[in-house]
Amino acid sequence: MNLTAQSFGLSHVQARLARLQPNLQQLPPPGSRPLVIAGRVCGWITPRAVEAVAALSGVRVEQEAVHIYAGGAFGHQLDIVLESVAVALRDAGCLRGWRNELLDVVGEGRCLGVIERAALRPLGLLTRAVHLNAWTPDGRLWVARRSLTKTTNPGLLDTLVGGLAGAGETMDESLLRESHEEAGLTPAHLASRSALLTLQRMHRRLPEGYQVEDVLISECVLPPSVQPVNLDGEVSEFLALTPDEVWPLLCEDQFTLEAELVVLESLRARLSASA
Repeated sequence: MNLTAQSFGLSHVQARLARLQPNLQQLPPPGSRPLVIAGRVCGWITPRAVEAVAALSGVRVEQEAVHIYAGGAFGHQLDIVLESVAVALRDAGCLRGWRNELLDVVGEGRCLGVIERAALRPLGLLTRAVHLNAWTPDGRLWVARRSLTKTTNPGLLDTLVGGLAGAGETMDESLLRESHEEAGLTPAHLASRSALLTLQRMHRRLPEGYQVEDVLISECVLPPSVQPVNLDGEVSEFLALTPDEVWPLLCEDQFTLEAELVVLESLRARLSASA
């Protein structure tokens, strides 16, 4: 696909990507301490979260770090402690909602247990987000507008598919699930997609804590007969936009931060290939 005739060029995209970096790479919130789970460094816990969990069994607060443990055990026993941590954070008003979704707790490359999704940010734990950039055969990019009922970034534009990997899922499994839930796509629609690629690990301060997130991207071209259909209520509309239509929306901050990163990277790769 030739993007060289567009109203922006590779240098514009690279400059925009550079401007994003201060928002993508931030230090932990002031006063945060390293969080150690089952002896492995896992995240950054906020001062408010420390207060909420300090008295729990299985939690030890030290000056240098906060430790969560279950007698050195992994698996079920640690999951019980992690569940009590999530409940204490909820009761203390530290969480943004409660999702009833479990995500893996990862420390030093190892899955240690699972915890309620809403508890990840106050603890500064790693999440992994998969995104799909889907194009039409004539070179338009499918984008989704987030529902106004979303707790984060309501009404902003997003990648066609984007979501966090659930507990026990591989990244490919997560992408297939999210593609079905958010856009009604089947594995057959994605058969020719590119392999998932990790763009970067984000470190971003949020009101409720710290977002530490691996951002992964896959791309495909959807047949002209395919019309995305949202199944989970999290998307208000889908738009197929030319790069010239996408560019001013990026510059006007109409996309979520993560989606802007993913879309810009796609445009950068395509412009580089056509140079």
